[in-house]
Amino acid sequence: MFRSLITRVIIVMITLLIGGVFIYTYYNINRQQAILIETARENAELLLNSVESGIFNNMHCGTKPNVNAILDLVGKQNPLINVNIVHPHGIILHSSNPANVGNQVNLGVYRFSKSHGNYSIIKNATYGDILSMVKPIYNRALCHACHGSEVKVIALLRVNYLMNRTKMQILDSSRIFIYSSIAMVVFLSIMISLILLVLVKKPLDKMINGMAIIEHGDLNVHIDYEAKDEIGRLISGFNSMVDRLTITRKELEQLHFEQLERADRLASIGEMAAGIAHEIKNPLAGINAAISVIKHEVLSDNARGLILGEVLEQVQRLDKTTNDLLYFGKPSVPERACVDVESLLKKTIKFASLHQIGADIEQRFEFEGGLPPVYVDSKQIQQVFLNLLLNAFQSMFTTGGILLVRTSRAYRDDKEFVRIDFSDSGPGISPQILESIFTPFFTTKVQGTGLGLTICLKLVKLHNGNISVVSNSSGTVFTVELPTCQRGDSETSTVTS
Repeated sequence: MFRSLITRVIIVMITLLIGGVFIYTYYNINRQQAILIETARENAELLLNSVESGIFNNMHCGTKPNVNAILDLVGKQNPLINVNIVHPHGIILHSSNPANVGNQVNLGVYRFSKSHGNYSIIKNATYGDILSMVKPIYNRALCHACHGSEVKVIALLRVNYLMNRTKMQILDSSRIFIYSSIAMVVFLSIMISLILLVLVKKPLDKMINGMAIIEHGDLNVHIDYEAKDEIGRLISGFNSMVDRLTITRKELEQLHFEQLERADRLASIGEMAAGIAHEIKNPLAGINAAISVIKHEVLSDNARGLILGEVLEQVQRLDKTTNDLLYFGKPSVPERACVDVESLLKKTIKFASLHQIGADIEQRFEFEGGLPPVYVDSKQIQQVFLNLLLNAFQSMFTTGGILLVRTSRAYRDDKEFVRIDFSDSGPGISPQILESIFTPFFTTKVQGTGLGLTICLKLVKLHNGNISVVSNSSGTVFTVELPTCQRGDSETSTVTS
């Protein structure tokens, strides 16, 4: 459940809401309590002032017995427990409860009257919370006749105000705040949950269900959502993505169909070409042998001898074409062994250098040394090397140049390969031609078959290797990567130059 984003958001928001409401309720309860206590204090102070005024008037008029009557009358007020007039030495002089007259009270009452606050809340086992308020009765000029002028405070007026009603009001107020806060939290929690479920979770569930349908290959998915908010833009992007995927899928299906048709045609052409080449190869061998015999019987400076030489050269070219067609149509299964690639390269370069087109080409070699053997068919890979070397020679035949052969290590997908770079300084290959050089029967040469690089690519792929090309105006680099021998491969076959 807690893996759901909406659930976590709802829980966090409700937690923050509860915390905020709790702080607000706590603050308001304390504030209401302070207001009610202040109201009780003001009421008690009002009574004190009224009692003080009545006592002063009666004492001034000489009606001292009326003081007890006033105290008795005030003391019968419901919130009051008793009202006392206390001598500064702590003796109760007058009281609403006659039994308290003459009793000694704590002199802390006097000190309390001089403090910054003139009231305190006292816990009483019988009455509960009591607000006790003390007010000093100062010695005024009219009182000097009876009390002299030396005493500053002639008595203390003390009122004990019962806080039961105030406490009930505080409890009722707190209860109302708590109940209203709980109701508000519940209501807001429900509304927040509903809003998130309707406005967020519902459209997200639609997207999740749509993605699940797409995962099963069905792209006929469209989510309806009219709002223009962030989720609306997200769903709009999702619908656009599905539409583009649908278009791309149709294009890929069409391209795949065209490639299958092309592959079928190439397969048919390859089989047909291999069959025709097989039928032509045997007669060509006979023609080649016959013309060779006739050519040896004719003088070399004879015009007929020159013509026979040209015919023999064309017959040999046809024989090479038929061999390429046979190999392209049905290449033999490679017989792999662990081969020293640098020895195989030296042998192939030595053989290619005998060709007349490589006579004026400068050859450079940068062999890394200590390379691991490669797991290949040496004859097939030698054919790849020879084809790439002859192509490099042909690209520099008219202008001359430098052939650089470099070996190194390479790593792809955590596997080790030996990398061979064939670099020439020829005019390079144009980008339009570069895209098609591995296409069967594609060639720019007058006497080419367009199968040389195609066969190279097929042979390298048969060995789980890779071949690539990079070209610009300063030259061309063909790169061949061959897998190294691993445990379980056959023993290294030493290839000497």
